Formats: sequence, structure tokens, C-alpha cells
Amino acid sequence: MSVLFSPMQVGNLELPNRFVCSATHESMAKETGEVSDELVRRYEKLSKGGVGLSITGMMYVHPSGRGYQKQTGIHADRMIPGLRKLVDTVHQAGGLIAFQIAHCGRQTTKHLIGRAPLAPSSRGRDPMNFVKPKEMTEDEIMEIVKAFGAAARRAVEAGADAIQLHAAHGYLISEFLSPFFNIRTDSWGGSDENRFRFLKEIYREVAKAVPDGYPVLVKLNTNDYTPKQGITPPLAAKYAGWLAELGIDAVEVSCGTTNYSYMNMCRGDVPTAEFLKSLSWWEKPVGRLIIGKLEGQYDLEEGYNLAAAKMIRPVLGNTPLFLVGGMRTVSHMEEVLKNNSADFISMSRPFIREPFLVNQIKEGKMDKVSCVSCNRCLAAVPNEIPVYCYNKGFPKP
Repeated sequence: MSVLFSPMQVGNLELPNRFVCSATHESMAKETGEVSDELVRRYEKLSKGGVGLSITGMMYVHPSGRGYQKQTGIHADRMIPGLRKLVDTVHQAGGLIAFQIAHCGRQTTKHLIGRAPLAPSSRGRDPMNFVKPKEMTEDEIMEIVKAFGAAARRAVEAGADAIQLHAAHGYLISEFLSPFFNIRTDSWGGSDENRFRFLKEIYREVAKAVPDGYPVLVKLNTNDYTPKQGITPPLAAKYAGWLAELGIDAVEVSCGTTNYSYMNMCRGDVPTAEFLKSLSWWEKPVGRLIIGKLEGQYDLEEGYNLAAAKMIRPVLGNTPLFLVGGMRTVSHMEEVLKNNSADFISMSRPFIREPFLVNQIKEGKMDKVSCVSCNRCLAAVPNEIPVYCYNKGFPKP
């Protein structure tokens, strides 16, 4: 049988195969942040479809870190019943599920939280939301560290099989790690060790909140693609080595930031028309100019994070490595695993289009996923509609 269907251990959890549904913001939660039936159905399908581990879209750990209208919350105990329903449904369908927990930092939506977004530094206005963030105080930093620990406790109470700390894509942990976003000169910035401190303190807080052996994963940026240098593969490798020393159970590599380099995160077509639908009439002319310039610049390259993964792989030792980023052909996936460049294949957009693709690969019915990377599924997010495959365009209102 293909190496893709060999089991592997992550912490105390045995995954039945090497396929992971990478965290994808679903835009399916209730406006209160609670789990909806639609969200439950998404992960039930993935579980029935044979995915080894499904990682949820990022759940906000604190009200100040909510980035999207229909984002799932794990910031309060009242969320636990809905989260438990999600887990129970996945388990009944034969699947495993990890909760990705996050704080959106400077990429938080101001009108949702009623205040300036929090960030390690107040540097500049973001090019997407035009808001200048507030530099966090020591007390605010420690409040968020504690919030991650509390969120981890709720994940365990809900029965989640693992958690993943979101340290990628320009959200708060990623911001602290990045020399572009973090220009502090105190003990939370100014050196690689100090910039890593926020993630280290969060991991320690989380580790206290979960049982021994409970899998704690990290999603890590390998390249920020910001206007000035942020995280690069060599710096990511340094961070990955430190994570392995701390005892992290797996690292998933990714790249790009939502507000500065969105198309680096999800290479392929630029869905200009769909993005423009999310803008008001007076924003559309400028938006058309900005988004239009991106067209044709981000053609999909299969395994576009593979080079960075190969740089990180040696420092991880026995810590499993998840690779996401344009993986499309089965033969290439097998080659990556056989060469020990990664241990698991993570995918996002292919599972949006084909939640049952793992079973189809196992049955020999598929040698390449059918996702064409049109990115209309992800353009659903700014339009506040559920993330589905919209290859033929958004449905009429």
C-alpha cells in the first residue's frame, strides 16, 4: 500500500494515514461565535471522506482577537457544548479533529471588537483595513498568553484530539515572531530569542492546561513576503528547532500574511470579481486597480513550501512535519514522504472541493485532485459567505 496510507504517531495520537485537512477559515460559525450545524456537517464529510486529521479554521481565544464575523470562538466556556457536538460528530464518523486556536492581532476587524487591534508594535496602517494597531502592554501580553491556556483547556473539555497554535499568516503569534511586525525593544522583541518568547510562553501555558502526551501542534510561517524582511526560511528553521526543543508534537509550514501577501498564501488565480463584491461602491475603483495588478503573478507551483520544508526538516529531529501549499498529484505526495521531506501532506482548497478525495485516492480512483486553484472559495471570506467551491462563480443573492 502507498506510504500515504501508513499510520504515524503525533504525540499520543495515532493518525491512520498521512492526509491532513489544513486549517481553513470556514465562515460558517454563528455570529455569536458558536458552532453551527453547517460547520459540523463540513467536518463530518471530511471524516467520512477518510482524512487522517482535520484541523479546524482558527478559533479566537479572546474577544479582542476576533477577525471575522462568522469565526468560531473558543474564548468562553459557553462555547464548549457546541464544540463538543462538533467533536462527537467527527468521532462518530470515524475521524480525528484538532482545534486551531488563534488571536488575529493587527488583522482583527475593528468594528467587531470596538477598539484598535492589538499588536506587538503599532507600526503603520495595514493595507487592507487601513487601521493602525495598538502596541500591547506587558499586562495585555500576559492576558492573551493566559487566554491561549484557557482555550486549550476548553478544547480538552470538548474532546478535541489535538490543538494547533496558529503562528502563521500575520496573526498575533506570527507578528511577534516577525522582525517586520515586531519592532519592540523590550524583552518581547529586539532579538530572535525575544521575539520567540511570546510563542514559548503560550506553549508553556497550554502545556499546563492539557494532559501529558496530548498533541500540541504549531503552524509556522516560513516566509512572510512583507515589504521589508520578516520571517524567512533560515529564521523559521531556527524557530522550528526551538519548538522541537520545547517538546512540540508537530510543525506545519506555511507562508504569507493575510493583509500584506495574501496571494502568496494561496497561489493560483486571482478572483478579482469576487473580491470586488466585498467592497463598497466607493472602494471598488481603487480595489480594482490594486487587485488587478495581482492577476497572473501567482501561478500555482506544486509544493511551493517544499524548499522551506527541506530546510526545516533537519532541525526537527523526530518531530513530525506537515507540508501544505499546492500539493495536487499523488505521485508527488508519495515522493515527498519517501524522501523524508515531510511526514504529512496538508491540503486546504482540494478538500473544499472534494471532501471525499482521500477515500478516492485509496481506492485508486484518483491520481490528481481536481481543484484548479481558482481561489473563489477563499474569496468567500471577505464576502462573509460560507467557504465552498465556487468554481463557476458565486451564486446570485
